[in-house]
Amino acid sequence: MQEIKCPKCGEVFQVDESGYAAIVKQVRDKEFGKEIRERETQFETEKESAVKLARAEEKSAFQSELAKKEAEIAKLKSEIEAKEKDRQLAVTQAVAGKEKELAEKDKKIYQLSGDIESGEKERRLKEQSLKESYEEKLRAKDEQIAYYKDFKARQSTKMVGESLEQHCETEFNRLRATGFQSAYFEKDNDIRTGSKGDYIFRESDENGVEFISIMFEMKNEMEQTATKKKNEDFLKELDKDRREKGCEYAVLVSLLEPDSELYNSGIVDVSYRYPKMYVIRPQFFIPMITILRNAARNSLEYRQELAAVKSQNVDISHFESDMNEFKEKFSRNYRLASEKFQKAIREIDETIKHLQKTKDELLSSENNLRLANDKAEGLSIKRLTKNNPTMAAKFEELKNVAD
Repeated sequence: MQEIKCPKCGEVFQVDESGYAAIVKQVRDKEFGKEIRERETQFETEKESAVKLARAEEKSAFQSELAKKEAEIAKLKSEIEAKEKDRQLAVTQAVAGKEKELAEKDKKIYQLSGDIESGEKERRLKEQSLKESYEEKLRAKDEQIAYYKDFKARQSTKMVGESLEQHCETEFNRLRATGFQSAYFEKDNDIRTGSKGDYIFRESDENGVEFISIMFEMKNEMEQTATKKKNEDFLKELDKDRREKGCEYAVLVSLLEPDSELYNSGIVDVSYRYPKMYVIRPQFFIPMITILRNAARNSLEYRQELAAVKSQNVDISHFESDMNEFKEKFSRNYRLASEKFQKAIREIDETIKHLQKTKDELLSSENNLRLANDKAEGLSIKRLTKNNPTMAAKFEELKNVAD
């Protein structure tokens, strides 16, 4: 048995070995736990001290390093500020120089643009003036061409809706009151001989002596729709009508064979086939009457002399001589008149060709003006400097500065 005294109350009591062992163990465990707690407290204290010391040392080292870094930063910042000031000064100087250079270039560009704009305005004014001038000339030429074409057409074709006979009758009646007051011009309605012409022209002097008579036949190709006739197809019948109606001359006014150079050249004398016969186009209707009439008037004196000679039983040979002389003069007058008519027609044709050529040239000039205007409208600073390396480089520098 073991005796154990209570430390609090002082009472002594006994315990067996097992109980004693349990109490010892309990005490030991309590002491061990206390020691452990103390050790833990001490460890925590030492740990906190070590941590604080480490933190203090680390903080000191960090502050020392921080101080160094701050010193380096301050130094770098000072250097950067100095360099920034230098850079700003350099930039300011460069910008000032560029601004000055840019201002000069802007001034030059403004002047160049002003010159270009002024030149463009002047070019447009000149172009407009030239265009208006050419248009005016073109209109004048067109009017002249139209006039000559209309003149030739009116002289070479019948009016629309009229037959060739009506056309010739209208043309004659227009001049009847002024040039043919005493003349007879009517349709041939006498069919007693079995045939008739279209119109008969007769004229007498103040004594009633007839000095000119013409049998007219009008042939219009529009009237021959079945087959194409030729002028020669109607000459024999026309000569027959002339003789049966007692006319001195026979004239075929024809629109047949429109492509014939012979009949289109002027008055065609076919007296080698039939006496005193001619083939003409409608434009020569009035001139043909005038030529024959004037020639007959010139022979009127001979006709009057002939009447006197017959009444006085004068030698007929003298009359024949005078008539031959008249024929020669008439032939000469006819030839000259025919040449003049042919020359006039040629001159009209040449005038039309010339005016048409002038019109084509004016149209070509207008096209060149249009091309010049298109090029001018596409004009730009870039194109102006395309072949000028110096100006191209300057504009490129301005573009880089702007960017």
